[in-house]
Amino acid sequence: MFTTRLKTLTAAMALTTTASFGVSAGEDSVFVGHLADMSGPTAFVGKVYADGVRDSLAYINANGGINGTNLEFETIDYAYKVPQAIASYKKWKSRKGMVAMQGWGTADTEALISFVAKDKMPLFSASYSGHLTDPQGKNPKTKKPAPYNFFYGASYSDSCRGLVQWAAEDWKAKGKSGKPKFTHIGANHPYPNAPKAACAAYAKELGFEVMPPVVISMKPGDFKAQCLTLKSSGSNYGYIGNLGGSVLSLVKSCNTVGTDIQFMSNIWGGDKKVFEAAGEGIKDYIFPTMTPFWSDEAPGMKLVREVSKMSDPSGEQPRLHHYIRGVCSAFFMKEAMEWAKDNGGITGENIKKGMYVKDNWVPQGLEGVCLAANWKADDHRGVNQVNIYKGNYNNGDVQIERVSQMTLERRSDWLGF
Repeated sequence: MFTTRLKTLTAAMALTTTASFGVSAGEDSVFVGHLADMSGPTAFVGKVYADGVRDSLAYINANGGINGTNLEFETIDYAYKVPQAIASYKKWKSRKGMVAMQGWGTADTEALISFVAKDKMPLFSASYSGHLTDPQGKNPKTKKPAPYNFFYGASYSDSCRGLVQWAAEDWKAKGKSGKPKFTHIGANHPYPNAPKAACAAYAKELGFEVMPPVVISMKPGDFKAQCLTLKSSGSNYGYIGNLGGSVLSLVKSCNTVGTDIQFMSNIWGGDKKVFEAAGEGIKDYIFPTMTPFWSDEAPGMKLVREVSKMSDPSGEQPRLHHYIRGVCSAFFMKEAMEWAKDNGGITGENIKKGMYVKDNWVPQGLEGVCLAANWKADDHRGVNQVNIYKGNYNNGDVQIERVSQMTLERRSDWLGF
C-alpha cells in the first residue's frame, strides 16, 4: 500500500508544489523522480501527461510494485524552468537515492544528458528530441551521446519526416504540379526547434521547396502578421512546433487573414481540447499519434482505464492521448525494473540493460495501446512508426480519423538527428 502526502518544496529558484507517494520505513522500496510542467508554458499538455505517469506509478504500487518492491516517487512542478529541473535532479540523486526518473521537456532533458550519463540514471522523458536517440554519439550531428535517455514514441524528427512524407503523397494525390512549399512554424526554443533542421533536409530530399521558418511565441497571441507571411510566401504545408494556446491563436489568426495552408503539427499540438476550442477553424488538421484515443477499443485500453481510476475513481473522466503516452512510458520503465530486479538488482545501470532485452516490446496488458518498441545499445530510436490522423470540427462535433501510417527507415544519418 502507498501513502500520500502533499508538501511544498522551496527551492532557490522557485516555489513548486510536490506530491510524494512513499512507503513505510523498512519496506523494500526504490525512488523514482518525476518532473512535470503544471504551471509553465507547456502546462496545457504537461498536466495531462503527468497524470498518466502519476496514476501509473500509483497503480503499480497498488498492484504489487516491482515484484514486491514499492516505488517511492515525488512529482515536482518545475514550471518548465531548466535550473529548477537540474536542482530537483540533484536533490533526488543525493538525498533520495533515485534509481530512475520520469522527465518532461526538451530543454531540461537535454540539459540533463551529461548528468544522467555520469550517474547512470535512466531518464524516461516526454521530450522526443532526435538528439536523445544516439546513445554512443555515432552521428557527427549529435550534440552529445545520450546513453541513459529513453522516450516512448517516434522522435520529433521522425514524426515530422512522416508528416512530410504524407504531404508529398497528398500533393500528388491532389494532382498538383511543381514543388510544394514547406514551412516550419514555432517558437525559437529547443522543443519546437528539435526537428527543424532534420525535417527541412528530408523535405528537400522529397522535392519540397523549404521556406524560411516562421517564428511564433509559445504563448497565445495575435499571429496575423505571421499568417500574412505564410500567405505571401505561398506555403502549402506548415509544420507547427508549438502546442496548446499558441496553436489555437495561430489557427484563428490564419483563418482571419485567409491563409490557405495545410497545417501539420507535432504530437503535442493536436488534441481534442485544441479542436474544441478552435471550433469551426479546425479543418483537415493533420497530426501524429502514438496511442489510440480514449474512446477507441483496444485490448490494452482496459488496463489504461483501470490506471485512470487512481485519480478518477468514477472512471468517467475521458483522457487525452497525451495521458495514455504517459502510461506507456511508466510501464516500459516498470518492466525494465522487473528485469533489473531479477538480474542483479534495481539499479540505474541494470534498468538500462533491461531496456534492451525485448524485441517488438509491448508492456504486458497494454496490447494495442503502446506501439511495439525496439531499443538497442547503439540506437535509442525505440519506435519508428508514425500514425497520422486528421481532425475536423463540424457543427459542434470533433471528428478524428486516421489517414495514414508511416514507417520511417532507420537510416544511420538520421540517428541522433
